[in-house]
Amino acid sequence: MGSKHQETPVLETARVRSRLKSPPLFNVILLNDDFTPMEFVVEVLQQYFSKTLEQATVVMLKVHTEGAGLCGVYPKDIAATKVEQVVAFARQHQHPLQCVMEEVK
Repeated sequence: MGSKHQETPVLETARVRSRLKSPPLFNVILLNDDFTPMEFVVEVLQQYFSKTLEQATVVMLKVHTEGAGLCGVYPKDIAATKVEQVVAFARQHQHPLQCVMEEVK
């Protein structure tokens, strides 16, 4: 009896997976303005980006002092949704807060 050598599907799948490229990631960034209250920015960071009060305060202060602050890094669809949610929430509360996304380089 001769033995046949067969590749298992698991090995083949692993090879295919190793050739696939990860989807691009996007930074979601809040931009400073002179009108949105700091407390509102902290609330946005907690509600939409799951930041603790301390984390949200650090990001808010970065937005305030440096003009922009990183909220998180996400795949394109999730980043776009977060931007839309934040801008809609800000408009609903009559704040000019801007949220943008940019591809991670």
